[in-house]
Amino acid sequence: NTLFLNDGFHVEHHVDPRRHWTQLPRHRFAAARSSPWPAALRWLEMCSLEGLERLALRSNTLRRFVLETHERAFRRLLRDLPPARRVGIVGGGLFPRTAMVLRRVAPEARLSVIDLSAENLREARAWVGREVEFRHERFAPGQGEGFDLLVLPLDFQGDREAVCREARVPVLVHDWIWRDRGRGTVVSDALLKRLNLVMP
Repeated sequence: NTLFLNDGFHVEHHVDPRRHWTQLPRHRFAAARSSPWPAALRWLEMCSLEGLERLALRSNTLRRFVLETHERAFRRLLRDLPPARRVGIVGGGLFPRTAMVLRRVAPEARLSVIDLSAENLREARAWVGREVEFRHERFAPGQGEGFDLLVLPLDFQGDREAVCREARVPVLVHDWIWRDRGRGTVVSDALLKRLNLVMP
């Protein structure tokens, strides 16, 4: 934004065109949509994680690759943990790869997918069936009571540090490959992903 004179604060500029571009972030409208990208690069917003999830759902090859790489990572990290009876999967409604993988890796565990999007939960039901519990709610730190293991998504909307700090159970965190926290393993270099295990 600084390189492109805060062009991402487009609404704020049109409300007061005389305001200097350096002041636009201080006068941000809460309801206004802003973008971290300049106009010339705004197409990158279409390459969101949700867009990539939808792409994986449409491609058998990509879906198989994602599931196989995640399964290997889960197996590596879970082999040193006691078997989990209840697993809370935060997010993961749209393409429920974590639930799909855990049904194979830990078939005895009861899985609960917690997602704020009712639409994503509807999509997920078609992939994992009735043996998985779906909760339409927001997950917050300290809400992991009753689980033996928590799994946080890459795009977790909230304070992931607080969730890890306050959890009384192991937390598996989907993360970017360069974010090494706790004990981790690379899911895939191509996906730029790792899976980190944070112990209580």
